Amino acid sequence: MGMVGGGPGAFIGEVHRKAARMDGGVELVAGAFDISPRKSKQMGREQGIDSRRAYTDYETMIERELRLPESERVDFVSITAPNNWHFPMAKAFLEAGFHVMCEKPMTMDVREALALEKVVKRSRKIFGLMHNYPGYPMVKLARDMVRQGDLGKILKIVVQYPQGWLIRPIERQGQQQASWRTDPKQSGAAGCMGDIGTHACHLAEYISGLKTQQVCADLTTFVKGRRLDDDGNCLLRFNRGAKGILHASQVSIGEENNLAIWVYGEDASIEWHQEHPNYLYVNRIDAPQEVWKRGNDYVAAKSPAADRATRLPFGHPEAFLEAFANNYCNFADTVRARMERKKADPLALDFPGVADGIRGMRFIRAVVSSSGKGAKWVRM
Repeated sequence: MGMVGGGPGAFIGEVHRKAARMDGGVELVAGAFDISPRKSKQMGREQGIDSRRAYTDYETMIERELRLPESERVDFVSITAPNNWHFPMAKAFLEAGFHVMCEKPMTMDVREALALEKVVKRSRKIFGLMHNYPGYPMVKLARDMVRQGDLGKILKIVVQYPQGWLIRPIERQGQQQASWRTDPKQSGAAGCMGDIGTHACHLAEYISGLKTQQVCADLTTFVKGRRLDDDGNCLLRFNRGAKGILHASQVSIGEENNLAIWVYGEDASIEWHQEHPNYLYVNRIDAPQEVWKRGNDYVAAKSPAADRATRLPFGHPEAFLEAFANNYCNFADTVRARMERKKADPLALDFPGVADGIRGMRFIRAVVSSSGKGAKWVRM
């Protein structure tokens, strides 16, 4: 594994590093970790990487890795830089013959997303997109319950992702995570909705198997002087007649990472909370609520995907890092199968990819457009 981004002070890069190495099948051996050559070298030292492979920039990384024998160069690269770098970096590494795992959102706009799709197809390399929440075992169980018809026809989806960490203009105080997320040149057309609203939309589509067709969105920037939205409320229309509500916020005081979803069908409903991720709640007509608990045999029997994503016995919580690790495990197993010219295990193919990235960019475009038109319905 090589990494681009994730230098000193970065949050998501360290998460990727820990998650990728969790199962022992991936080793970090190279990287261009920071736009500052000094900081990139510093991170290389902290990670125990050969100083010759802690590069000053990603172009140099590509050039020098290609000089190495195929058995020594990196097999794939993880891109954890701010959003504006995702497309040029992913394109360059794919065209150079490397598999790519990319942090979301995939690109800055739909045009770049469609262009990257063509690059992925031409390169014939594996491309993964790090929407981490489908990595949770109980999310996979929820998806499989819907697939198996337990809920009947899906009528309504309610999904939320409120946070409160941006209630003050901390980007003006140099807070690194806030600075680039509130900068349209680095983050893109949306702030809150691009950062966490895309997670909510992706989760709704992943579990339900439905596609969002239209959105009616009202985006707000509550913090004076901030350049991107910090709160958003959306109505959704899915295919097959389902309706939905999505709200995301980064100015909701008291909220931490309260991603949650309710999926209502004609026969039953399911409910999952990211802050209590080891439980899936199932409600049926005229029956007491069921609580399905991660790690039990009945979960494995219902969902082989949930079983594959489970590392610990029941009662020992698994959460955020393990969800990232599950995506990395599936991605790495798929890359390994490609390298060995074998067919990948179908369960290993269960990780987000370029199609999910395009959906995310269309969602961002639609909510920004809808809100700009005074909350009019806009097609995705």
